[in-house]
Amino acid sequence: MQKIKLWNGKQVPRVGMGCWAIGGTTNNEGPSASYGDVNEADARAGLNHAYEMGARLFDTAASYGAGRSESFVGDEISKHEDAVIVTKFGYPVDDVKRLVSAEDVSPAAIEKVIDGSRRRLKRDKLDLVLLHLNNYPTEKAKPVFDCLDELVAKGKIEAYGWSSDGAEGLADYVERPHFVAFENDLNLFTPATEVMKLAAENNILSISRLPLAMGLLTGKYRPKDRVAANDVRAQGFDWVRFFKDGQPSEEYIQKMDMLRDLLCVDGRTLAQGALSWILAYSANALPVPGFKTMAQAEENFATATFDLYSSTTMLDIGAMLASFDYQE
Repeated sequence: MQKIKLWNGKQVPRVGMGCWAIGGTTNNEGPSASYGDVNEADARAGLNHAYEMGARLFDTAASYGAGRSESFVGDEISKHEDAVIVTKFGYPVDDVKRLVSAEDVSPAAIEKVIDGSRRRLKRDKLDLVLLHLNNYPTEKAKPVFDCLDELVAKGKIEAYGWSSDGAEGLADYVERPHFVAFENDLNLFTPATEVMKLAAENNILSISRLPLAMGLLTGKYRPKDRVAANDVRAQGFDWVRFFKDGQPSEEYIQKMDMLRDLLCVDGRTLAQGALSWILAYSANALPVPGFKTMAQAEENFATATFDLYSSTTMLDIGAMLASFDYQE
C-alpha cells in the first residue's frame, strides 16, 4: 500500500476519496455546480466500502450538496478516529433548504460555516479546512488565514490550507505554521508545474482535485455522449474544459486513447493508470477521485495497492504528453 505522512504525523494511503459527486444537487436556481443526482444508499455504501478497503482521507466541502456530502461523511466515517477529513469553506449554506449562498469570507461567516461543518461531520475539531475560493485575491487572503489561526486557538480546527491553482498566492502563506496543504487541479493534462514545485520545495501536501479530468480519464465517455442536464459538466462554466455543453471533448478523448496502452500496465484500468501517473509524478500528491458507487470507490482506491510506475514508463508517458499540442 502506497502511503504518505501528513502534517499530523498520520500515515495514510496515497489515494483519498473525493466526496463532491455524492453531495448531489442543491435547490439553487441557475447553473448547477453538482454532478447531478445521487443515490443516497450508493453514496453511503461507497464511503463504507472505501474505509473497509483502507481509505483514510476523505475530501468534502460545506457547499457540496449544501451540506449533504458532509452529512454522509459525518454519519459513515467520522466515527473512525483514524480517518482524516478535509472540508472547505467560503460559501455559506442552508442545509435545511439545501441552498448555497454567494461567497463570504468575513470572520463571522467563516466561523459559522465551520461550526456547521463541525455539526454535520460530527467532530468537535476538524482535521483540515481549506479556503474554497480558487481565485480569491492573495492580498485579501491574510485576514482569512488570521481568522483560521484564531479558530486553531479555539480548538475548532487543527490545520488549514487553500484550494487554489495560483502558485504565487499560495507562496505567500506556506510559511504559516498551520498552513499545511493545497488542493489543486492535477491530472495527465494538467501538470500544475509551478504549484507542484512549490509543494516539493516546502514539503507540503498537495491534494489533487480533478485527477480523472472530471471523469473523462475513466474511459467511460466517448464522443457524442452527453451527461445529465443538471450536471456541472453541462453548465458552460469556462473552467470545465474537458467537457463542452455536456459532451466530452473529442480532442482530449483522442489523447487519452493514445495514452491508454502506456497507462494500463500490470492490470491497471485506465482510471487507475491516470491516478498512478499522479502518484509517480509527485511524492507530495494525494489524489481524491470522486465516486457515486461502491464499484467506483473500489476501483479508484485500489490504485494505492499498485507499485509506482517505473522511470521508463513515466518517461514514455512524458514523451507522449510532450507530443500533444494543447494548452494546460
